[in-house]
Amino acid sequence: MEARSKADPARASDLDLASMVAAGDPGAFEVLMRRHNGALYRTARSIVRDEAEAEDIVQECYLLAFRKMSSFRGESSLATWLTRIVVNEASGRLRKTRRRADIIELVPGANGLETHCEDAMSDERAAPETPDDAALRAEARRLIEARIDALPDKLRTVFMLRAVEDMSVEETATALGIPEATVRSQFFRARGQLREALARDFDSATLSAFSFDGARCDRIVAHVLTKLAENRDGSRSY
Repeated sequence: MEARSKADPARASDLDLASMVAAGDPGAFEVLMRRHNGALYRTARSIVRDEAEAEDIVQECYLLAFRKMSSFRGESSLATWLTRIVVNEASGRLRKTRRRADIIELVPGANGLETHCEDAMSDERAAPETPDDAALRAEARRLIEARIDALPDKLRTVFMLRAVEDMSVEETATALGIPEATVRSQFFRARGQLREALARDFDSATLSAFSFDGARCDRIVAHVLTKLAENRDGSRSY
């Protein structure tokens, strides 16, 4: 089983990938990044509400995860472990740059998800849209993203993890370091606010919000791999 996973990282489980990355396998790390890129990016963006900043956060968190991969023990899912790193970094940046008094206080680390870049791009690979359909779809996405961005910080992050990333209540509570009851109440409030704003369009349109395009996925992977190569050339230890 282990030999087969090492021969084909794309078929490896997250736990096997983590072991391979800890052993210094860059191919396994690329597979890991592509597997989790979309979910981690959306998590970061839900906190900082800036696409470029969210990309940078994900890149930095991958570098940190690579250095600390040997400490991953599998007590939670790899997705949860990675998301903890992303939420911590994003929240820290928000506190420093915006000095928002009402920013959510999160325990060190947060949560993760298992979304492949290919899955996130599935809609774009469907049958070609007519210009009118494309325009309607773009407008629906713009409206949904704007409504989600307008949610209070605490509600927005819980909503993204529960509704967009399909995390369970328990996983979300672990990710954010808050009680499960708080997750339930905040998610209920977030849905209520969004339903009021979007009415009948809410349920059908949410799935297309914050899609993760292939160019961004490739850019994040390339940047992280370049940084790792520079570190190796400079004889830096991980």
